[in-house]
Amino acid sequence: MSTADPILDTDLDAYVDDQLPVARRIAVEAYLSERPDIAARVMADLRVRDELRLALATARSEHRPETREAARRLERALSLRPAMSVLRRAATVALFIGVGWAAHSSFGPLGASRVVASEQPPAFVEEAVRAHATAKLREDMASQPESAHFDATEIRAATGIVLPELPKGWQVTDSQVFPSAFGPSVELAITPEEGGRLSLFAVRPGSFAVEPVALLHSGSTEAAYWQIGEVAYALVSDTTRPDRLDETAQRIARALY
Repeated sequence: MSTADPILDTDLDAYVDDQLPVARRIAVEAYLSERPDIAARVMADLRVRDELRLALATARSEHRPETREAARRLERALSLRPAMSVLRRAATVALFIGVGWAAHSSFGPLGASRVVASEQPPAFVEEAVRAHATAKLREDMASQPESAHFDATEIRAATGIVLPELPKGWQVTDSQVFPSAFGPSVELAITPEEGGRLSLFAVRPGSFAVEPVALLHSGSTEAAYWQIGEVAYALVSDTTRPDRLDETAQRIARALY
């Protein structure tokens, strides 16, 4: 990247608000891929932006025109300011209260609630659910012993996939490298400290993105998925409540920075 054309805060704001030409977006993404702390801040801003837009879409059919117009003015004003995640989160809370949402049930202290996928999830999520089912099948087969040992450094060197440091007290009961439509993927079967069983799936989907945690419900299976840079992740469970799964996924995603 040329030192004569540095990435500024205004570029990051424009990236969050989808206001950059393609060439400049690529430059910003290259910049973020080398600075995980700044990428984390941008990911938080992207999440709040999407929540704000979701609230506006809901308000379109349920609330007075005056309220909707005020919300749109708020969104436009925020898009012109520097990236300030606390301000954006506070503004989102105020907006939700203004359009009649039960904000106390959706937010902690300046913390957004889970995002539920309203569109078709990325293809890697289906791969994650499939890997989860395969791991469960292996668990009950004596001829397919589980392998609890894994080396995160070796996996990264071989696949380019960065695995997070798991919370203290969690145990990996099986680790496998699976083929996928995107190349090698990694699946860890995990037993959290409080019990139960989760699968953590990671793959390089072939694109750079900074996407917040979203949730998918598929039959008896819940999946929380997100992407940081060139690696996408999915946490899959058959038993965890969606709110608990979201909280756990957020915790793991933060460990990647």
